[in-house]
Amino acid sequence: IRSCTDSNFDSARRTKRNCLLGDIGKCSAPCVDRISISEHKKIADDLVNFLTKDPAKLTDRIKTEMDNAAARQEFELAAKLRDQLHAIDTAFESTVGSLPSDFQLDVMAIHEDITHAAINVMNVRFGRITGSRSWIVDRTDSLNDDAGSALSAMIGKYYLEHELIAELIVNQDIAEPLELESFLTEKFGKSVKIEVPKRGAKFELAQMANRNAHQALIQFLSKRANDAAVSGGALAEIAQELNLAELPLRIECFDISNTQGTNMVASMVVFEDGQAKKSDYRRFIIDQRNSANGRIDDTKAIYQVITRRFKRYLTELDQLSDSAKANELKEFNELGGAKPKFAYPPQLIIVDGGKGQVSAAAAALSELGISDIALCGLAKRLEEVWLPNNPVPVMFARNSEALYLFQRIRDEAHRFAITFHRSKRAKAMLESFLDEISGLGENRKAALLKHFGSVAALRKSNTDEIAKVPGIGLKLANQISEAINLDNLDA
Repeated sequence: IRSCTDSNFDSARRTKRNCLLGDIGKCSAPCVDRISISEHKKIADDLVNFLTKDPAKLTDRIKTEMDNAAARQEFELAAKLRDQLHAIDTAFESTVGSLPSDFQLDVMAIHEDITHAAINVMNVRFGRITGSRSWIVDRTDSLNDDAGSALSAMIGKYYLEHELIAELIVNQDIAEPLELESFLTEKFGKSVKIEVPKRGAKFELAQMANRNAHQALIQFLSKRANDAAVSGGALAEIAQELNLAELPLRIECFDISNTQGTNMVASMVVFEDGQAKKSDYRRFIIDQRNSANGRIDDTKAIYQVITRRFKRYLTELDQLSDSAKANELKEFNELGGAKPKFAYPPQLIIVDGGKGQVSAAAAALSELGISDIALCGLAKRLEEVWLPNNPVPVMFARNSEALYLFQRIRDEAHRFAITFHRSKRAKAMLESFLDEISGLGENRKAALLKHFGSVAALRKSNTDEIAKVPGIGLKLANQISEAINLDNLDA
């Protein structure tokens, strides 16, 4: 079947020259009358039948045509028809092995991040996956909507234009399912139920659709990020809107993570030329010892982490040679100098937060005598960008590459901080009820956490399971089990 555009088809008809696909047998070349319009229509109808209907009718007809061709001694045609049968059987076997042949359903799944979501639709007909398509949904205008609402909206939109031939399954609960079922039932004149399978073949299909959506989202985000970085458009827009003296080729973003003021940590992520530079990421444990009740708020935490990071910058800068101070750090390293961790200054600092966090960061920089590094804050609620001493924020267009880059950097800082915070909190929780056990030092606590993955999993374990952890014998496992039981009673 032809796959060219109408303009290319018309051009080929005028010149009487088919394209390369026609030369290599991948197109029947109706443009040069290699087959008639009716013959090409028959090929198109066969394709539609193959994708949407029971393939047995198609294979039966091709077998009959193959037998007739062989009887007429048209062996070349018979061989071609045989190859078509083989191709159909191969496509059929690719999914029929795991799905019943009477499976006819649509599958919808959603996978989301902060600003975008991907929704995948798979069509299953007669036990075969006959179609799969993904859409990207921009969520910047509806950040408060959950995934269930987004999926519900897409289902309604999709079936305004498509037929619901069979049942519908989804990978998670959706918003207002009864109303949506009622709408689909009325539209298609048959009872429609939207199912969230928990096991079996339908569950596996829902998981497959979710993986498809996840992959589509990764591809979209990667392409968008790479396009922005290559063009430099996002960096140029940031420099223009924030009135920077130069492009922010190196950006550092700081985020604070805590649980009601406890186990407070900070992250520093680095983007160079619009791309994450993970080797330069840093993590900080916030010092809360001299604060009231052992807790400090986010603004004081930002002040502390900015102070610590840029004190290190000034210290390492002083330790470098004169050539290094002239931005020849590479030469300094090649001459045997220790690789500096903080001596590379950013052109722009981003803090996660609004006016308060920006003011705290600005105060820290001012006290260190640093005035040549730009600073801003990105507030989550309206995605507004705050500058020091500015009473009103800078608002980027919702669809701008600059705002998208800001969001990516902020979200990466948040991810890095929350990962560190969870590990620190898990360690603290582990220590809280295991501290009284003699013979259980830091290494064995770490081994327990590594083996079970979380404190919650350890709490659910029994003595035999604990005893399997390297370095934990049966005697110590009994003590740990008793401590867990007592702690669970206290909870």
